[in-house]
Amino acid sequence: MNTFSNIFKKSFLEGFSAGDITTGKIVVTLLVTVILAIYIFVVYYVHSKKTFYNKSFNVSLALIAIITAAIILAMQSNLVISLGMVGALSIVRFRTAIKEPMDLMFLFWSISVGIICGANLYVIAILASLVITIGLLALELTPVGMAASLLVVSAKDASAEKDILDIVLQDNKVCKVKSRNLSEKGLSLIVECKPKDGAKVIKEVHAIEGVYGVSLMAHDGEVTV
Repeated sequence: MNTFSNIFKKSFLEGFSAGDITTGKIVVTLLVTVILAIYIFVVYYVHSKKTFYNKSFNVSLALIAIITAAIILAMQSNLVISLGMVGALSIVRFRTAIKEPMDLMFLFWSISVGIICGANLYVIAILASLVITIGLLALELTPVGMAASLLVVSAKDASAEKDILDIVLQDNKVCKVKSRNLSEKGLSLIVECKPKDGAKVIKEVHAIEGVYGVSLMAHDGEVTV
């Protein structure tokens, strides 16, 4: 007997029939995804050359897009597969820490391309990739404040601190003591600064009587305006 409930279930299940996914559709989807995955691979390679390039992560980005597109295609073809995918993916735990915020952006970009291409919205995937690239280049070229450096000084006693800070202030807009440690070995001082000529500051500080160690390190934390 065809009740309303049976008719609804039948029509709902027919919407997930495998006949809706043709071989041509699969080939086109995967081809577009591969092209965009290679594009993401190249953009990440060019962008990361200035810092630290991780080839294995870059390869993973390209493959994640293709795998995601394949999963979306499979979920469209059959209701049982889609429910199984949701259950399987819900128990997956990724324990690899993403250290760089930009790596996280590229990871979301790759997953998004896979989802959008799997849903056959190729134009959106292409336009979104172009907009992301333009935005990435534009923001990279946008001038920002110079990152501060950390001046680490070791002296025999605390009397050298005033002379150290006086020299740092002569060549810096920023001079902030981040750490001050006095022990039997002497004074250990860490100063946040933005030197115009780092080599000059190091030489002048090292020339102070009682100072026996000076080092200037780049600081990757927040930029002080």
